[in-house]
Amino acid sequence: MTAAASLIPGLDEIVHHSDPARRAEAARRIAELFFEDAHKLRASHVALFDDILIDLVPYVETVARAELAERFSLLANAPRALVGQLARENDILVAGPVLRRSLVLDDEVLLEVARLKGQGHLLAMAERNTLSTGITDVMLRRGDREVVRRTAGNAGAALSATGYQALIKRAAQDGVLTLAVGQRGDLSDAHLKELLAGSLDVVRRRLFDLAKPERQAAISRAMNEISDVPETVESKRNFVPAQRTILALHKAGNLNEAALLGFAKSFAYEEAIAALAAMSGVGIATLDRLISSDRHDPVLIVGKTVGLEWATVRALVLLRLGPHRVAAPADIERVRVNYARLMPSTAERVVSFWKTRQSA
Repeated sequence: MTAAASLIPGLDEIVHHSDPARRAEAARRIAELFFEDAHKLRASHVALFDDILIDLVPYVETVARAELAERFSLLANAPRALVGQLARENDILVAGPVLRRSLVLDDEVLLEVARLKGQGHLLAMAERNTLSTGITDVMLRRGDREVVRRTAGNAGAALSATGYQALIKRAAQDGVLTLAVGQRGDLSDAHLKELLAGSLDVVRRRLFDLAKPERQAAISRAMNEISDVPETVESKRNFVPAQRTILALHKAGNLNEAALLGFAKSFAYEEAIAALAAMSGVGIATLDRLISSDRHDPVLIVGKTVGLEWATVRALVLLRLGPHRVAAPADIERVRVNYARLMPSTAERVVSFWKTRQSA
């Protein structure tokens, strides 16, 4: 403050002995002087303003500090210490602008904010033009769903191998995130294959439609590699022939609800389970164990997740009973009512749990 005090008479008195209102007014006036001449200030002049403002700006009311943060965030030569101070503020109204775009914030400050501040701060940082891997690792570890989605969709956010593993794990329960990760230009073929292996078929198709031609080719290759490896199933039933049948249908573009309904009506259990597994993303072993239990609930849950019509769900219910058992009309009606009442969001949470358990 010594150099600044020598140039601005009475400044030391204002900073250390004046009331907050007088300090705030001084901060506004000095900041305005900076903005007027910012384009021609030398580094030493910027440092001088930095030395002055860092002691005064905290006394400015929140709305005015937020306005200052917005204006400083646009300047490539903004006072570095002051901007760091603004970025560390708990009030996102103040910290947000500089976290989103200020070029003078270094990784040390950003990493500190990423580790200590809340989701609003992380979300603001996710909009920066560039982010290093050290910072995105922390953001992906601490961030909520919106922070992770925004970070994944930011082409300027560099991702480490650890970051990609975290994204792919979370994408298994988040189709929107899968689409964001799948369109990243730095996504390797190995990570793409891992991403697709844990995603629903409907999400895979959507990703293919959104992707650029070169990524579409990579998606096709990855899907062929995934499909060509039959799942190992611990069961008394032999699912290998059924998997080959479903693979052929998938490659021909004919794996759909009509095919599933046909398998169910003809009591082709292995083919129906393999088709349902391919459509839902739940493993064959998991579905076989759940659907062969003594309850209809798993059929309703996976059917609601995939979006099956009642006729198909009814056929699957009858399939699990077998061709030699006749279901009472009242029982079927009760199942229909339960299926109609089942919320898709509830079904999706249960299916996500199944997938987590089978991965573990």
